[in-house]
Amino acid sequence: MVKFSKELEAQLIPEWKEAFVNYWQLKKQIKKIKLSRKPKQTQEVLNHDFGLSIFDPIRFFAGKFSNNFFRSDTKTEIIKVRSKTMEDGHLRQEIYQTELLQLFSEEDEVRVFFERLDEELNKVNQFYKARESELLERGELLHKQLQILLDLKQILNNRRRKPNAAGIFNAPSWSPSPRNSNYSETTNESNDNSGESSEADEVIAALEKNGVNFINSATRSKTKKGKPKMALRIDTPATTPTRAISAITSMLWEDLVNNPKKEAGPGDFINKKKIQCAEKMIRGAFVELYRGLGLLKTYSSLNMVAFTKILKKFDKVSNQQASASYLKAVKRSHFISSDKVVRLMDEVESIFTKHFANNDRKKAMKFLRPQQQQESHMVTFFVGLFTGSFVSLFSVYAILAHLCGIFKPTSGISYVETVYPVFSVFALLSLHLFMYGCNLFMWKSTRINYNFIFEFQPRTALKYRDAFLICTTFMTSVVSAMVIHLLLRANGFSSTHVDAIPGILLLIFMALLICPFDFFYRPTRYCFLRVIRNIICSPFYKVLMVDFFMADQLTSQIPLMRHLESTACYFLAGSFRTQRYETCHSGRLYRELAYVISFLPYYWRAMQCARRWFDESDVNQLANMGKYVSAMVAAGARLTYARQENHLWLGIVLVTSAVATVYQLYWDFVKDWGLFNPKSKNLWLRNDLILKNKSIYYISIALNIVLRVVWVETVMRFRFNIVESRMLDFFLASLEVIRRGHWNFYRLENEHLNNVGKFRAVKAVPLPFRETDSDG
Repeated sequence: MVKFSKELEAQLIPEWKEAFVNYWQLKKQIKKIKLSRKPKQTQEVLNHDFGLSIFDPIRFFAGKFSNNFFRSDTKTEIIKVRSKTMEDGHLRQEIYQTELLQLFSEEDEVRVFFERLDEELNKVNQFYKARESELLERGELLHKQLQILLDLKQILNNRRRKPNAAGIFNAPSWSPSPRNSNYSETTNESNDNSGESSEADEVIAALEKNGVNFINSATRSKTKKGKPKMALRIDTPATTPTRAISAITSMLWEDLVNNPKKEAGPGDFINKKKIQCAEKMIRGAFVELYRGLGLLKTYSSLNMVAFTKILKKFDKVSNQQASASYLKAVKRSHFISSDKVVRLMDEVESIFTKHFANNDRKKAMKFLRPQQQQESHMVTFFVGLFTGSFVSLFSVYAILAHLCGIFKPTSGISYVETVYPVFSVFALLSLHLFMYGCNLFMWKSTRINYNFIFEFQPRTALKYRDAFLICTTFMTSVVSAMVIHLLLRANGFSSTHVDAIPGILLLIFMALLICPFDFFYRPTRYCFLRVIRNIICSPFYKVLMVDFFMADQLTSQIPLMRHLESTACYFLAGSFRTQRYETCHSGRLYRELAYVISFLPYYWRAMQCARRWFDESDVNQLANMGKYVSAMVAAGARLTYARQENHLWLGIVLVTSAVATVYQLYWDFVKDWGLFNPKSKNLWLRNDLILKNKSIYYISIALNIVLRVVWVETVMRFRFNIVESRMLDFFLASLEVIRRGHWNFYRLENEHLNNVGKFRAVKAVPLPFRETDSDG
């Protein structure tokens, strides 16, 4: 049977861990009570005048019977729990205090136990009240948003039935909202046509019952009392290039072309596209609201069980019946007696079923309560099968390569210049997948909520076994192709045909990545493609955690991208037919592309920082952008030095690389990992650590420093032949991938601890309709 402490650890909400009952501390206090009773029990045994008797069992049961018989009607309370209401400003807090009505043999320890129990009860109660009020307020706001949405949809449906009124909703334009918020969407000013003006007035009148109306920001309409009316904006986040470009051009058009004093028509209007976007945002907000309510319900039930368990332990140790009195107070407390959360959950279910699932409850529950896929033992079996196959095939490949002399300085040049880069791409990608699988395993073991941080769907999110399966399948296929390539080459087949095998393998994997059929982790494949699209269009897409996390991974895969460049040149230029691999190394376009490819990951990451600064007005993002700009300068200097070896460029490389490395190390430790806090209770670390062994953090700091300075090899210029040089480059690229996988764990650990510190367990979804004062 699993101990409740382990069960509680497994089921509690990680972000709210500090708000749960500190069951482990209360257990320690009960152990102290138990230890304080032992000496007195032994003293009672020594005080007996005579030894044991055969009548002792009879005396024992007789005493028990008499106690139960005479005390059945005259039960006295051992403790009394009092509650008093305290007002802190506008907040009313109910505080519980326990008074001991009967003397205990170990009174001091018992008093401390109940004092801590009261503290835990008050903490749970206050946290529950705060979260409950937030969710109820959110539910009220969502109800208003939904009512506005339904009114607007009704207006659109009525307009569709009138052919003359269809034009009023067609041509959209943009009007900007303040920089802090997202951009607002409005439509073109109404025409001078009197018929359209009357329809516009009808739209405004239809919305006035919700306390808002559609007016142009330049209009200064007043109520009868002279107060400005409230205007309603439809805020749709500029998360796509189309919205971002339209918003920016609208801002420029408003500032440079439009006359701000120009009076607009009677109102701004909406169209079907905006309504669909608003509906999607409100639906997502309802899903998150329901999730938050479910978490709060779980919080309440787990804490109730914790109080029950710990009080039963106290009764057992103290030989008293104090649990009944205290549990009555717990059941009367707000986090148990309040039914507002349950009623709001039922209301959300009915609203979602009616308005977002066409009265199909089963469909609604798929959104509100997504089921996680059960882990299959077949995945573990195939991971083991492909791992064994990979080890066996790699051993065969190593033997064949040695027998064929593939890596000899004289005969292996053509192989390492043509075929080896393609296989290096697959090897580095597989290593990165393996490191990601290790990250997933560690995040799950340490209860880091990576699905919430990355905003993954729990039902389709990749698990660590799945990542290992993809990695082992990938490498088994690649090593099989390498063995087949060597066998065909050794048997005298034409190099033109044999060297096409790596290219064919690359095309197969590209086709698998974009395959539309639902097999081999299609949700994960498409999610990866969406993230890559967001990275490439960085300035125009709103930057999410998963986007800049993936962009950071790309900065560690610049050698892989360089290998892809040489591979594309080798096959597209037809060099695999002529075996003239020098074409791709001596061409001017190839050398210029090397700079572009070395800069691109850093450029994408810098643009993400710029976009986050624009959205959040956080100066730290500009400082982070400077880090990637310094990395671009250092990468360009090293590329130039590789082609022009002189003292001037050597000095430039040393300076730029040293500055970039110090910048990166500072950001790794202080910003990304949250370490080097001089006031921390853990020397030069941080106050909260997920890993119990502190030495691991110090080792990780040293390892990150060592792996950050591997660029020194490019400056020292060790003299190797071409084969050894390519091997060394691959080894250094592998070290950078390992460093990135090592960095990933601490980066997400710090993000998780930030969420824990702010009790952030539910995603904040922006709402489309925003009430603003017409003067603002």
